[in-house]
This record gives sequence, structure tokens and C-alpha cells, in this order.
Amino acid sequence: MDISTQTTDAPPPTPEPDVARLKSNSRGATRPGDRIFLGLSRGSGILLLVVMAAIAVFLTYRASLAISKDHGNFLTTFEWNTNLTPPSFGIAVLAFGTIVSSIIAMALAVPVAVAIALFLTHYAPRKLSGPIAYVIDLLAAVPSIVYGLWGALILVPHMQGLYGWLNDYLGWTGIFSWDGGAPRAMLTVGILLAIMILPIITNVSREVFRQVPRMHEEAALALGATRWEVVRMAVLPFGRSGVISASMLGLGRALGETMAVATVLSPSYDIQASLLDPGGGTFAQNIASKFGEATEQGRDALIASGLVLFVITLLVNGAARAIIARRKEYSGANA
Repeated sequence: MDISTQTTDAPPPTPEPDVARLKSNSRGATRPGDRIFLGLSRGSGILLLVVMAAIAVFLTYRASLAISKDHGNFLTTFEWNTNLTPPSFGIAVLAFGTIVSSIIAMALAVPVAVAIALFLTHYAPRKLSGPIAYVIDLLAAVPSIVYGLWGALILVPHMQGLYGWLNDYLGWTGIFSWDGGAPRAMLTVGILLAIMILPIITNVSREVFRQVPRMHEEAALALGATRWEVVRMAVLPFGRSGVISASMLGLGRALGETMAVATVLSPSYDIQASLLDPGGGTFAQNIASKFGEATEQGRDALIASGLVLFVITLLVNGAARAIIARRKEYSGANA
């Protein structure tokens, strides 16, 4: 018996997408709205670069005028007197004060901010996390002069007990020795800056921790991990780059803070080994306190110090971008 086989037509092949058309649509704008948006975006980026370049050129030109007339060494002179003939000024004390106060602020603020962000996102009940987050948002909006007044009227008088305790138990190190004067020193400035940058770091870190994929946390819990182990193995590795970015935002404010530091600090153009003795200064504080009464030559000198702060800020942000770029898992965690 003949066995006849019935052949069925194969389903038509799925049409392959036009790769060239997709690439052209993704790389170039074909619709009027896309072209307008592309032009605005590109123009905004170019405008930002032009503004940054203009600022750099202006600062460099005015700084060169001042440094060419400087009788001292601009990088190492422990003096700021632009009224002499020839003038003598340097940034050694200002650079030291700016860096030390920022380091103190970061050392105090970053661990506390990360802990608060973790508490709000993974430990606190919703009824409690909402009001706390709202208060932190309000703290970020407080003007710096208000922080400065609070620091001068409330923080400075209450720092004497801490200064005395540090002098009694750690004064032998030299870093925490205190002569009994007014506590308007680098440690007070660092604590005040830490309070000011705490809301910024907390808010950004909180939003980063909220973006952790839920499946990562559930997988860790399914393997028997405790809540802290989930945070340590899933949340912190995912949010590491975001925390670094938040810290750099806070550091940028600490480096450039003006009025609060000028209100609290008693500056002197000398570098003290102890963080509890008045002395030092910061770039922003020096510019704010001297710009009003400075001559044209003095303003050029202040602009020269502003150029150094500008370069330090660029280097800090560049280092942060380099660190973030190495954390590939952050950019691809949602894939």
C-alpha cells in the first residue's frame, strides 16, 4: 500500500528588522520634534562647555596679573598682604584649612548619612521614614547663613566641653591639644560643614538604595541571609557608586562653603598642628571677608585663590568620575 505524505507549507519567516533603519533612527533625528530636541540638547552641552571655558580663561587671566606682581611664593607663603609694595600673598594656609575642614566634614558626615539612608529604606516603617525624609529635605534647603548664625551662637559655646575632653584624653597627640581659647577652630568648622552636607548625601544615597533590584534582595533572603547580610551583599555593592557621587556633591559644598565658615572660624595666617586652636582659613572664607575692602590688585589676588579652588574642585570631580567609571556593575545592574 502506497503511503502518501502530506506536506504542509512552512510558516513564513519572520521579517528581520531593518537594522540600517533602526540605527539611523537611533543616531539621527528624522522627525522635526526629534531634530529640535537634538539641537537643544547639543546646544545646552556646548553652552555648558563654553561657560566653563570662559570662567577658566577669566580666572587664569586675572590670576596671572596678580601672581606676576607677587613678591612671595604663591604656593608656599604664609601671608596675605596685598597692600604692600610689592604685595606678598600665598595660599598655603588657605589650602591647608580648606582641605582639613573638608576632610573632617566628610569623615563625620558620610558614615552617618549612609546609615540614615539605609535606615529609611530598609529598616524604618513607612509611617516613620516619610516624616524623617521630609525633615531631611527641609534641612537641605536651609540657607548657609542660618547655619552660620546657629554655629556661632549655639554650636561654638557648646564645643568647650568636647574640646576639654579631647584635650584631657587625646591632648598628648598634639592634634587635639587645646589652650583654653574660644573654640573657633578647624574642628568646629568641620562639624558645622558635616551638618550642612549631611542632608545632601543622605537624600542622594536614599534614592540610590531605593533603586536596588528587588530580585537581588529576595535572592539573598531565599539563601538564608539576614537583613544586615542583605544590605552588605546586595544593597551596598549596588549603591557604592551612587554613594560616591553623593559624597562628591557634599564635598563640593564643603569646599566652597563661605558664610557659615566665615561666621564661625577665627582665621589667622598660620598653620596650627592642633585642630582645636584658632588658625588657618579657607579659600571661600578668605574671599568673602576680604573682597569688599580689597583694591584692584587685592581682587586679582583673591581671584587667583579662587582659581586654585576651581582647579581643586575639578580634580575632585574628575577623580569621582574615574572611580564611578570603574564600577561597571552599577550601570548594568538593571539589565
